[in-house]
Amino acid sequence: MTTIPGKLTHLDDAGQPHMVDVGAKAVTRRTARAQARVRFPADVAAQLHGAGYVTAKGAVFTVAHIAGVMGAKATAQLIPLCHPLALDRCHIDIAMQGEVAVITCTVSCQGRTGVEMEALTGASVAALAVYDMCKAMSHDIVISEVRLLQKTGGKSDLDYTAQAPA
Repeated sequence: MTTIPGKLTHLDDAGQPHMVDVGAKAVTRRTARAQARVRFPADVAAQLHGAGYVTAKGAVFTVAHIAGVMGAKATAQLIPLCHPLALDRCHIDIAMQGEVAVITCTVSCQGRTGVEMEALTGASVAALAVYDMCKAMSHDIVISEVRLLQKTGGKSDLDYTAQAPA
């Protein structure tokens, strides 16, 4: 078996996957913010804007907000080695920038492990809901640039917002 140099925390000494034991880690405030982008064809973006972002299926961004929160809360059920976390907060923001819906998911908890995966999952699921709500208008909708923007708490704080696409 070929491995990546360095210690991979989700592999045991035999190279088998396992959930990391975080029991000895301190409980701290953990936050993360992630983003996904949904690009619409120009005519679809114009139609959505003209209709107040409501399609035959319903209010696109309202459904996406709910889906994003549900996705963040269900992360441990979707990503095999994630710890189930009691989220204190999950906020979904969706802003249109021209033909692109920029979806940001901000998550926080008091815990022993970070919430990056919850923020990434929330943003991703919200983007998927937007696609689902609009696919009857076009299948040329593109979900892209799902990325972590910031995280705080734990061993290190990270801030990638200066590198975020405009």
